[in-house]
Amino acid sequence: MSEDLCLAPLLESYFRRRLAKQRNATPATMASYRDALRMLILFAAGRLGKEPVALTLEELDRDIVLAFLDELEEKRNNSVATRNARLAAVRSFFHHVAAADPAAFGIAQRVLAIPTKRAHIEVTHHLTNAEVEAIIATPDQTTRRGRRDRALLLFLARTGARVSEAIGTNATDLRLQRGSPQVLLHGKGRRDRVVPIPRDLVRSLTELLKERGLAHHEPEPIFVGAHGERLTRFGVTHVVRRAAAGAKSIAPSLDGKSISPHIFRHSLAMKLLRSGVDLLTIQAWLGHAQVATTHRYAAADVEMMRRGLVKAGVSTNRSARFQPKDAVLRLLESI
Repeated sequence: MSEDLCLAPLLESYFRRRLAKQRNATPATMASYRDALRMLILFAAGRLGKEPVALTLEELDRDIVLAFLDELEEKRNNSVATRNARLAAVRSFFHHVAAADPAAFGIAQRVLAIPTKRAHIEVTHHLTNAEVEAIIATPDQTTRRGRRDRALLLFLARTGARVSEAIGTNATDLRLQRGSPQVLLHGKGRRDRVVPIPRDLVRSLTELLKERGLAHHEPEPIFVGAHGERLTRFGVTHVVRRAAAGAKSIAPSLDGKSISPHIFRHSLAMKLLRSGVDLLTIQAWLGHAQVATTHRYAAADVEMMRRGLVKAGVSTNRSARFQPKDAVLRLLESI
C-alpha cells in the first residue's frame, strides 16, 4: 500500500475535502462521524496493541469493524440504532477510501458489505392535550426563569421543534406580526423550514423578547441561561423534567411516564394526525426527510385504527379457524 494511503492523510482528506467541501456536511454531522471513527481507531489500537498513529488502513479490516460493532452493543450497551449510526459513519469513510485509490478498493468493499442490523421499531409514545397543557402551566410566571421556561415549553409543544432547532432559534428567525406569525427552524442536514405559531406562543415570545430588550432584527438566541449564554440541550432537558415533575399534581397520569423534550414533538404530530392533517403536511411541519418516518405516528394510533374498522364495517367477530385434515398439513400448522 502506498504512503499516500496511510491512515492520517486519508482521514484528513475525508473530513476536509469529502465531508466539508463536497458534501457540505453540517458541524453536527462532522462531529458525529469524527466520534465514530475515533472510537473505531481506539478500539483497533487496543485490540492490536498499537498506538493509533501506527495503525494502517489494512488493519481496519472487516473483522475489526465487526468486532467493534459487537462491542458497541455488548459492552457499551448501545442500541441497534446507535450501532447502525456508527456503521454509517464507517461506511462513509470507506466510500472515500475506495474512491481515493484502486489499491484500497478490496479492503473498502469488504467493509462496505457489512449489513445494517434490523432494529425493533418501538411504539411512539405521546402525551394527551391535558398532560401537555399541565406541563406548560407549571413554571412560576412571577419569576424571570419561570417566564422563560413557559415560553420554551410552549415553543416545543406548538412548533414540534427538535431541541437543537429550539435552542438554535434567534430573534431574527421570528415573524410575530399579526396575520401570519411564523418561525424559521434550522433543521437537520441544513434543511430549514417555516412553521406557523399560534397566538399564545406569539404573546409569550413577544414578552420574552421585550423583557430581554431584544429587537426582531438582532441575531441573538431566544432561549438563554442564567448568564445570557445560549441554552444547551442539557438545559432544555432539565427545564422539561422540572416542569413535568411539578405537573404531576395537576395531571396524575404523568406519574411513571418518561418525559423528554422530544415527547412534545411526538404529541404535536399525533394531535395534527387526529385533527385530520395529512401525512405529507405533517412531514413538512416536522422536517422529516422521508414520509416513512412520519408514518410511524399513524401506525401508533390504535384508536384511529379502531375507528377505521367501524367505518369500514369490518366485524371484530372471529370466524372458526381452518382445521386441516391432512396429517402433513396438521404438522405444519402445529409448528
